Amino acid sequence: MPHKIRKIRKKRGSRTCGYGRVGQHRKSGSKGERRAGRHKHLWSWVLRYEPNYFGYKGFVSPKQKKMKNIKCINLKELQEIALKVTAKTGEGEKIFIDLETMGYMKLLGEGKITLPVIVKVPSYTKEALRKIKEAGGEILSVKETAQ
Repeated sequence: MPHKIRKIRKKRGSRTCGYGRVGQHRKSGSKGERRAGRHKHLWSWVLRYEPNYFGYKGFVSPKQKKMKNIKCINLKELQEIALKVTAKTGEGEKIFIDLETMGYMKLLGEGKITLPVIVKVPSYTKEALRKIKEAGGEILSVKETAQ
């Protein structure tokens, strides 16, 4: 369309260009697309760019959120730490590892441990306790010392 016959050429100089009070048709509120219209005229946009915009989002329990903050360690990582400590000290005696001072709050039972270790940790799983006892070690816990 040529510039001469556009409607805006007639509206120039009228301050509001036919949009009523001063300030209307200026900011993003007049766009009608930010959040508004996603179930109506912007439905094709939702299908293309945000197909999961509507619907059930799920639920995360507070207990699960609390568990995410606990720093855990598996037996396979404990084995690596024990090997490093054994290299520095002599063999044959039990190795003492204080996981609480290292910042770990729970010992998990994934992996194998072959060295006899004494581990100090606030909490642990049954599987971790069984595997450490089979290797000839023991776990010192805050629960056991309090009783």
